[in-house]
Amino acid sequence: MNQFNLNDEDDDQLKQLLTMLPDNYAVVYRKDGRVRINKVGLSFTALFFGILPAWFRGDWYNIFCMLGIEAGFTMLYSYLTRTDLATASYALGVFFNFLWCGIYNLMYFRHSQNLGYEPYDQRSEQLLKQHRYYR
Repeated sequence: MNQFNLNDEDDDQLKQLLTMLPDNYAVVYRKDGRVRINKVGLSFTALFFGILPAWFRGDWYNIFCMLGIEAGFTMLYSYLTRTDLATASYALGVFFNFLWCGIYNLMYFRHSQNLGYEPYDQRSEQLLKQHRYYR
């Protein structure tokens, strides 16, 4: 089962759903029937909410990567500027939100590919290759 409650007989429902997606969304699937649909390009949810989009997607690998990068740079910034960690974290918060806005969707699709997900259709494959999300 996947998040749309579709099985092999319901492939027509998925194809109908694909016709309603905007042009900048790609669909990837795994052999066990799981399907992921996500936007290609900037992640405005990451711009406004930081790592919360990864949390809500259950994308634990990228959450820990993002937290590790933020913690490392925050400690380095705190050490170099001789400020406390709270001030350093606040100072770098906007920077990290812009960083995740630019690269989170790329991280999400690349990790999905490592988990065995493949583009569902030709349009998704072309979109992912055009934006260098798919190797």
